[in-house]
Amino acid sequence: MPPYYLFPFIFLGIIIALGTFFTVKQQSAAIVERFGKFQSIRQSGLHLKIPLVDRIAGRLSLKIQQLDVIIETKTLDDVFVRLKVSVQYKVIRDKVYDAFYKLDYPHDQITSYVFDVVRAEVPKMKLDDVFVRKDDIAIAVKAELNDAMMEYGYDIIKTLVTDIDPDAQVKAAMNRINASEREKIAAQFEGDAARILIVEKAKAEAESKRLQGQGIADQRREIARGLEESVEVLNRVGINSQEASALIVVTQHYDTLQSLGEETNSNLILLPNAPQAGSNMLNDMVASFAASNQIGEAMKKADANKKKDA
Repeated sequence: MPPYYLFPFIFLGIIIALGTFFTVKQQSAAIVERFGKFQSIRQSGLHLKIPLVDRIAGRLSLKIQQLDVIIETKTLDDVFVRLKVSVQYKVIRDKVYDAFYKLDYPHDQITSYVFDVVRAEVPKMKLDDVFVRKDDIAIAVKAELNDAMMEYGYDIIKTLVTDIDPDAQVKAAMNRINASEREKIAAQFEGDAARILIVEKAKAEAESKRLQGQGIADQRREIARGLEESVEVLNRVGINSQEASALIVVTQHYDTLQSLGEETNSNLILLPNAPQAGSNMLNDMVASFAASNQIGEAMKKADANKKKDA
């Protein structure tokens, strides 16, 4: 065991040995000063320095770092908006000396340039253009920062406008405008659908009427054919055409009355309803046809006289 008086020297030797060796982490750099004057820049690994003479003045990270800057500014249409600009930067390996000695507060310097550029660009745009052209704002910020920070040993990797936040009332108004536009489009589609339904319904009704008319025409044609055959049958047994027509009309008249009587809930009233009604109807029809023929002949004679006079 060494004498007690050697313990202070041993302790001092351990301290000196520990102060001689130091390590630098990967992707970082250490600045060594000797008596307050810059001595060297040490990269990653194990290094030696003179105890009590050299000291590590500082360490800088060479990794990509990000600084988020919040800026409030006004647009061309007098809307106040908050923008979040994210700046990704790193210290240039060959310019660690400039980054450490030339610039004391890099974050404040970058923030000042971001404020200057954003407040110069955004007031030239309307609010809608700010959303559309946010990449242009980011490019302008990056160009300005690169020119300014390269001198101090900082490389601006990328700038991003990551958030655009207008006033709450403005956002509510924009949402109402969007909702109104969508309701307008929905109403147009509903109107088009209703119009198509109306057109198709009209086409269906027209087709139904056409088929119904065709059915009625076929029905009347068959009725006329049946009447014709009935008259021929009656003529063969010695009944003339007038008597046969009267007999058919009377028969149909009573058939109609019979069919009405079979309907218990019918509200139809057939007038006149006397036994001679069928004969009267036939006489009226014959008289009407005769009058129509006379009028037609008179009109033909009048037309012929006009042609002669001409």
